[in-house]
Amino acid sequence: MTSETLWYVNRATGAVCLVLFTAVVLLGMAVRLRTRLPGLPRFGTITLHRTLSLSATAFLALHITAAIIDGYVDITALDAVIPFVADYQPLWLGLGTVAFDLLLAVLVTSLLRARLGHRTWRAVHWLAYASWPFALIHGIGIGTDTGTDWMTWLTVSCVTAVVLAFGIRVAHSARAARRTPAALLRTAEGARP
Repeated sequence: MTSETLWYVNRATGAVCLVLFTAVVLLGMAVRLRTRLPGLPRFGTITLHRTLSLSATAFLALHITAAIIDGYVDITALDAVIPFVADYQPLWLGLGTVAFDLLLAVLVTSLLRARLGHRTWRAVHWLAYASWPFALIHGIGIGTDTGTDWMTWLTVSCVTAVVLAFGIRVAHSARAARRTPAALLRTAEGARP
């Protein structure tokens, strides 16, 4: 494979990762809010979240592999797992590495979920929310398509979707927190036959 081909693979997989991981974050929030997607039962939303997570991870693996194999820029396998040690663009590459490391923690704990227990898994799973902005900033800082119209619109669309979904998630949590035990008791008593 030529260096030019690897460069195109790296660019394309970076953009695909942005879209897929944005969809994964949105679906994760939908699962947490117990939202059903039109035409899918609730377990369908969960299954879609898991499937897209694995697909996004596969594209990320291809993205990282292409960057390491491409000889145009010296990026090593160590640079992919240890943040801020790369010779090439250490800050921007390091932010991508942080995102990858957080994602690895989420992936490993998800695979071991039955052994770890729900609380531990859920605590680590929150790192997915942190991983997304690190990856986004990595792409903005190091991406060769940053500043092009199509990449700007793609980035703005992804950020807008996540910010809106996060706002809905926070509003939902705030409403749930306002429901006092007395209000819950009245609701439960009103539901009794």
